[in-house]
Amino acid sequence: MNDTQVIDLFSPDYAQARRQFMQAAQARGLSVDSHVLPLPGAQGEVLATDVVLDGPADASRVLIVISGVHGVEGFCGSAIQTGMLRMGGGVLPPGTSVLYVHAVNPYGFSHLRRATQENIDLNRNFVDFTKPLPINSGYGEIHDSLLPTQWPPLPDNEARIAEYRERHGARGLQRAISLGQHSHADGLHYGGLEPAWSNKTFRSILRRYAAQVRQLASIDIHTGLGPYGVGERIFASMDEDPAVLASGRRWWGELTSVTTGTSTSIPLTGPIQCALTDECPQARHVGICLEYGTYPMERVSAAMRAEHWLHRHGCSDAAQAAGIQQEMKDAFYPDEPDWKRTVWQQGSQACLQALRGLQEEAPLASLAT
Repeated sequence: MNDTQVIDLFSPDYAQARRQFMQAAQARGLSVDSHVLPLPGAQGEVLATDVVLDGPADASRVLIVISGVHGVEGFCGSAIQTGMLRMGGGVLPPGTSVLYVHAVNPYGFSHLRRATQENIDLNRNFVDFTKPLPINSGYGEIHDSLLPTQWPPLPDNEARIAEYRERHGARGLQRAISLGQHSHADGLHYGGLEPAWSNKTFRSILRRYAAQVRQLASIDIHTGLGPYGVGERIFASMDEDPAVLASGRRWWGELTSVTTGTSTSIPLTGPIQCALTDECPQARHVGICLEYGTYPMERVSAAMRAEHWLHRHGCSDAAQAAGIQQEMKDAFYPDEPDWKRTVWQQGSQACLQALRGLQEEAPLASLAT
């Protein structure tokens, strides 16, 4: 794929990203299974989580490529999915399929939010709601300072946040903000009180397409953490078997981990990978989050706080509101050729490595049975 073709994979908005993804599937003769969200997009367009299966429906080895869990981060994942479809079926080993789940959170993708239409952070929503919900007391201490009544925040708001950082350290502040919370429905990283639409939709997709899978790989694509253009490969299997981590390292090389503290991310209360474990208990799952860095954390965090402030309080200044939305998009999707090229190079490489890894694991699985 030449440079122009790579840049063309990236779209300026959700509507075009969806169109390109669907066209890439249709050009290959692959059907698109659309799960429509009955709400309008930012341009009045249809919102949907679109699913494409590339390969045999009864494949026992499947790679799932996921985009848009955090809506505004979907530009990156959508481009990788579209590019992989355009590469054609020649990359598929025998008996192996790729399941593309495009825009898990279509509302956030279209409206330039990380959260869903319920203001839910999906990677904090895949919890067992029949049990007591996780408690994040740290978030409650700083909620009103993070999202004050006016924007930009006054110095005393920032002083309270700085004081919390002084007491708990930078990682402690990150944990309080990002771990997930179920107490402030209008706040950051809200996990909800029940499964979100996107949660239920994703689970139904797994039940339809992955019930027969024995060897499962997943790549969940995100942006916003880490150095510019670097795709951190974060181990993302709920299975604690050391052999699963060993497989991941054979496939993808060095992996970071939220549990050991080597990742830029922290442990989350209800990531989407929980659904892979819940809905595919028959499968051995080896997965990663592919987390692409954009800009320094201070800029990304400020953009996210401003966007949530806008959601919480509203804004009568149209220019200020538009500026906040644009900065939110820029913070999670650098519209720069160099960033796009490295995103595609690393993303396509990770997909091809997973497909090779699934093929190499097949003989091992046969011996085990």
